[in-house]
Amino acid sequence: MVRHGESEANVAHRVSDDPARLVSITQRGRAQAEAAAEQLHSVRFTHAYASEFPRAQQTAAILLRHHNLHLNIDGRLNERRSGMDGLPVDEFNDLVRSDPLRYKPVRGESFLEQMERVRSFLDEISACHADGLVLAVSHENPIVAALALTVDDPEQVILNNIANCGWIALDWPADQAVA
Repeated sequence: MVRHGESEANVAHRVSDDPARLVSITQRGRAQAEAAAEQLHSVRFTHAYASEFPRAQQTAAILLRHHNLHLNIDGRLNERRSGMDGLPVDEFNDLVRSDPLRYKPVRGESFLEQMERVRSFLDEISACHADGLVLAVSHENPIVAALALTVDDPEQVILNNIANCGWIALDWPADQAVA
């Protein structure tokens, strides 16, 4: 699982959880994706997925330059729904700080709900591509949710950060993931 390159929303410190709103990766984000593509060029991915967000698809396109794969789009890899699209990230963080696992914004989802959404993706991909090596380009929150699915207590990892174009290697069903 790879996080997208730096986006315009990252630079502006704004929530971007509406895939219909075009938020692209920046020049720096393209450079991050190019560097990740070089690091991953020898990995023999068998399948590739990305979220519905343009920034994830733009990153995936760069990562797949060395691979002859079709990019599949799957909304289960989408960013956590907050219902706060366009607002400052700090406003969202202030709301969830009291209970990061269970807090559910009015028009959003809790982290626990996001974990279940990501679990359904991982379960299906594991069943469909049991012997495959799958590239999934997503966002920080869904990747942290995937990590949370590998530990006994999700609070151990909920505050983890995944850098732009950072990734984790995940065996699913997993005993552990490697960041």
